[in-house]
Amino acid sequence: MLLHHVAMRTRDLARLEAFYAGLLGMAVTRRDGERSVWLDAAGTIVMLERAEEAEPRVPDGTLELIAFRIEPKERAVYKERLAAHGVAIEAETSFTTYFRDPDGRRIALSHYPDEE
Repeated sequence: MLLHHVAMRTRDLARLEAFYAGLLGMAVTRRDGERSVWLDAAGTIVMLERAEEAEPRVPDGTLELIAFRIEPKERAVYKERLAAHGVAIEAETSFTTYFRDPDGRRIALSHYPDEE
C-alpha cells in the first residue's frame, strides 16, 4: 500500500505554499483558486487547503509528524535553507532533522536507513 495524499488545512494558504513549494522545493501541480494548492512530493500529493475559521488549529507542541524522504547528501542543503529562513531545528538523529511548518506541524526530513 502506498500513501496517496496528505491534506493540510491552513488559514494562510500563501504562507504554507511558500514554505512547502518555496523553501522545501515541492512542485505545484494543481491550483484551485484560493481553495487549494497541490504539491508533488516524489509522487505523493501534498494538498494544502484553506481551512474554515471554525476548524481547530494545529495543537501547540503536537508530536504528530509528517516525514519526507530525502537523500543523505541533501540533508546539509535543507539545513542551510531552514537556517536561512529562520526555521528552528527542533531535534536531530543520525538520519532525521525535525522542525515545524508555519502552522506548527512537526515535519521531518529523513534519509533512514541510508547513512550520511
